[in-house]
Amino acid sequence: MAEISESPAGEKGAFEAKDAQSVSGLTKRVVKVESASPSPSEGLERSSSEQPSEDVVYVNGHPVIRNGDDVSNFLISPRDDGDPSLTFRSIFLGSVFTALSSVITMLYIFKPFQIQVSAVFIQLLVFIFGEAWYLLTPSPDRFKWKWVKAILRFLNFGQKFGIKEHVVAALIASSGNNGLSGVEIYAVERLFYNKAVAASTAVLATFSIGLCGFVLAGILRPLIVYPAEMVYWSTLPQVVLYQNLHFDTRQNRDRLIKFAWAVGIAAVWEFFPAYIMPWLGGISLFCLASMNAPSNTRTIMSKIFGGASSNEGLGLLNFSLDWQYIQSVYLSLPFKQQVNTWIGYGIYYVAVLALYFGNAFNAKNFPFMSSSLFQSNGTRFMTTSIMTPAGTIDNNKLAATGLPHITAASVWGYFTQNLAIGGLISHVLIFYRKDMIKAWKQARTRTQPDIHYQGMLKYKEVPMWWYYALFALAFFAGLIVNIKGDTTLPVWGYIVALLLGSFIAPFSCILYGLYGSGIGTNQISKMVAGAVHPGRPLANLYFASWSHQCILLAVNLANWLKIGQYTKVPHRVMFATQVYATLLGAGLNYAVMTTIVTNQRDILLDPLGNSIWSGSFIQSLNAQAITWALAKDMYSRDGPYLIVPLGIVIGLLLPVMHWAAIKVFPRLEKWPLNTALIAQYAGYVVFGTTSWIWSSIAVGVFSQFWLRRRVPRIYNKYNYLIGAALDGGAQIVIFILSFAVYGASGTAHPFPTWWGNPDGNPDHCK
Repeated sequence: MAEISESPAGEKGAFEAKDAQSVSGLTKRVVKVESASPSPSEGLERSSSEQPSEDVVYVNGHPVIRNGDDVSNFLISPRDDGDPSLTFRSIFLGSVFTALSSVITMLYIFKPFQIQVSAVFIQLLVFIFGEAWYLLTPSPDRFKWKWVKAILRFLNFGQKFGIKEHVVAALIASSGNNGLSGVEIYAVERLFYNKAVAASTAVLATFSIGLCGFVLAGILRPLIVYPAEMVYWSTLPQVVLYQNLHFDTRQNRDRLIKFAWAVGIAAVWEFFPAYIMPWLGGISLFCLASMNAPSNTRTIMSKIFGGASSNEGLGLLNFSLDWQYIQSVYLSLPFKQQVNTWIGYGIYYVAVLALYFGNAFNAKNFPFMSSSLFQSNGTRFMTTSIMTPAGTIDNNKLAATGLPHITAASVWGYFTQNLAIGGLISHVLIFYRKDMIKAWKQARTRTQPDIHYQGMLKYKEVPMWWYYALFALAFFAGLIVNIKGDTTLPVWGYIVALLLGSFIAPFSCILYGLYGSGIGTNQISKMVAGAVHPGRPLANLYFASWSHQCILLAVNLANWLKIGQYTKVPHRVMFATQVYATLLGAGLNYAVMTTIVTNQRDILLDPLGNSIWSGSFIQSLNAQAITWALAKDMYSRDGPYLIVPLGIVIGLLLPVMHWAAIKVFPRLEKWPLNTALIAQYAGYVVFGTTSWIWSSIAVGVFSQFWLRRRVPRIYNKYNYLIGAALDGGAQIVIFILSFAVYGASGTAHPFPTWWGNPDGNPDHCK
């Protein structure tokens, strides 16, 4: 019979900050059982030399996953079979699926229906083809000639498809879009500025934009990869799926069968909300109840409760059953992260409604939610009306036309993004400073206690000079582009962009590693670019790309380095394949972009587009660049939106206030609050669909609040695996529907109109 006793919390590891504490006092309860360690058949192996910390929580003999140490010790196996990773098969499959993911991603930038190829979808495709390669090719041992055996072994014929090959191939395929930002700029130049970017400029700029961020991740990996607390929670479904597909498949047969069933059920179900009955994508009892109400009442109800259509409303208590919007991320993000998002959503509902109905920023002159620019009378603002042929702002035309305006919801979104950026910097410095220093010292002495880090010590590290050499090449490539190319971005502006990205990247990586989600930092890049390069929208695009890509790619590389640490892929293989994939994908993206823009130029410039092609995404990029090129007029002391840049200053103070409150009320230290995340989610969805918000909350409560704490056996065994299955099943069907009925192949075939697929908003709000 289990003995329940009170035990003091053990010493926290690096980065296990105060806000990582669990709720309800569970961190202090230890259930002592005769055999607390789960069996290897459940995929929860632990190193024999690694003892669980004193504050581990057990329920019926199964550990509750609460922090990075628990993930390392109980969820992710430290097993390393020493199988090869860099093989002909892994490179070939990775390259083929890089082409697939890159081409589809670029194709959908110019489509009215934009989708992203999910990492789990690519992971499953690579596994199917890797297993087929193993099962359908002859073994080299069947041949007597040595040269034939050597060739077939090189081609991996008849050889088992291992986990490391799988990771490398999926890594290559998923990293093919790292240079996408640069290619998008070239599309804007071709469409709106009639500039055909020279091939040399495109190659050098893409190389520079795509690889600068890698250097930051490499330098910072002792802080953002090695420690156990740097989990990168949103990728746990991938890691668990890798290990279940390759480790002890006989013992894991039960889980794999359930995985297959979940994929099938998710795929069949997705046809209904995505095509046959879109009402399932936004179920609102309030919208249904108001169907016969007066028009004015229905309009107000739609703004508050509607959310199934883009820019319809806030989606309060509107539930979606469409998994393509929910996704497994809410099954994997830690409870501490989701609590902060829920608080943020609560603020979001109050603030956006108050701004609109209070007519702040003349809100009622414009749509309730929209990302477009407007004139003061509410008509759409045409950016071409204030541009010179050279692509800069014509001040005379601007004076005649007037400044563009944005919706109150967009103002709130921009403001909260800046709040979050300021809060990100302060929160990391205040709450994680000591742990950062400790993690760095542990890395230098190779004493980081995480079992997965220790398991990687046998592999040669990437020398720092590799990263420095890569940065030098990327830096000089960008320097040449801005000196010789027609970017309108001066060299000093290019250097400022890199410095800004390099400053923000460490903070963003730390938060992402700890919480599984980061802070949107693209806006600060555009804001600074507008301040230092007024009237130059093209310079704004290039500045933001170099600056923000430093941050984004540092996070991406750190994320994959962590997957490599969990799956024991050698460091140098991870480095080389990331660089290879980025360059390969950028070349493919550029070729596809050039072809589409050249052949479909007229329709892409049309604000409406058609059912096959649309330039709305590229138009939006250009509109944002123009808006921030007017930063001194729109966001200065005399501008209408001064509150937006002030958000950074206010955001810097939020964690300080949080820290001061803890000093006054020590009990607050047990609450997993993060003011940067709260601010981020207080303005997270100020346009687009919102019906998924309450579904994500329900999934998070079920998974992280109830299942993880009350039934850890089921949580540890199935939570991440089934989440990956649901993602895969939904993504497969969305991919099929996109080409079969959504119009990606040329002709759309909409489902007939009926009550579950109405002409108007799917949730029956006005």
